[in-house]
Amino acid sequence: MDWSGAITNGIISALGPVAIAYAVSAIGLNLQFGFTGLLNFGHVAFMMVGAYGTAATVEAGGSLWLGIGVGILAAVVLGLLLGLPTLRLRADYLAITTIAAAETLRLLVRSPVTRSVTGGVFGIQGFAEEFHALNPFGASTGYAIGPLVVSGRRLFVMIVGWTVVLILALIVRRLVKSPWGRLLKAIREDEDATRSLGKNVFVAKLQALALGGALASVGGVLLAIEQQNVSPDSFLPQVTFIIYVVVILGGAGTIWGPMLGAVIFQFFFYFVDSVMRQAQANVSWVGAILDSAGAAQIRFVLVGLGLMALLVFRPQGMLGSRREALVDG
Repeated sequence: MDWSGAITNGIISALGPVAIAYAVSAIGLNLQFGFTGLLNFGHVAFMMVGAYGTAATVEAGGSLWLGIGVGILAAVVLGLLLGLPTLRLRADYLAITTIAAAETLRLLVRSPVTRSVTGGVFGIQGFAEEFHALNPFGASTGYAIGPLVVSGRRLFVMIVGWTVVLILALIVRRLVKSPWGRLLKAIREDEDATRSLGKNVFVAKLQALALGGALASVGGVLLAIEQQNVSPDSFLPQVTFIIYVVVILGGAGTIWGPMLGAVIFQFFFYFVDSVMRQAQANVSWVGAILDSAGAAQIRFVLVGLGLMALLVFRPQGMLGSRREALVDG
């Protein structure tokens, strides 16, 4: 068993573009769920709107930078449109409504009706050359950082991506320490008591949903730019639940938890994947039980068991406190 190779694979994934996209999206979900107590199960829709807004703008002849602005603005509009009729609902009713809205939007994006704009089931490809043209490292050049070897293209995306993550985390830190941030925490702890003090709870929740959605859209944009591809089946409902895992793992209601959660999740996920693939190929009794597809699926089982153990022994996450973990929907 090549343990060092599995660890290296896990580290590369933990620092890579998918972890970056999860971290940014988790910062947005943390603002909604961790700080405000909104149970939004349609978070992936904001990622999809950001990615498609960017790609469709470029396809229509606009610049990539204009497309990024369009994608973020579209996510804010989606937050407002989704929040106005739903934020008076509580807990599970809000969750059901948001996940239904996200899936409806995904099916609309992949339908023949919108194919001229979204590309239908095939999506949109090759729209981020403006970004990659700025790469000072050389796309195909390999760079070694200790045992890790990454291409110049990937290194550039990682540097830009983690810089964006840090900037957004600092912005959110400033926001949640402001009076507005304290209002969000008050809503999370006791919405009725906050309303009785004369605070406009609905507007604050709407702002949190829209701002969290805008942050999620940045995650979708970063992922789309790195992959040079957007397709509707990349934004399935399970992506939302992965982001929830990231938030809970790092610690809901914390500033740095989403980043740590994204790194740990990606490392564990791909470390286990590498180990199971090696075991299936090289250990006879494992290969007799599992085929290659089954070995790949074991990672989901182990991630689920790990999350269950975390909720039992440390429900506040790696960086959270028990008080922050108590969300009364």
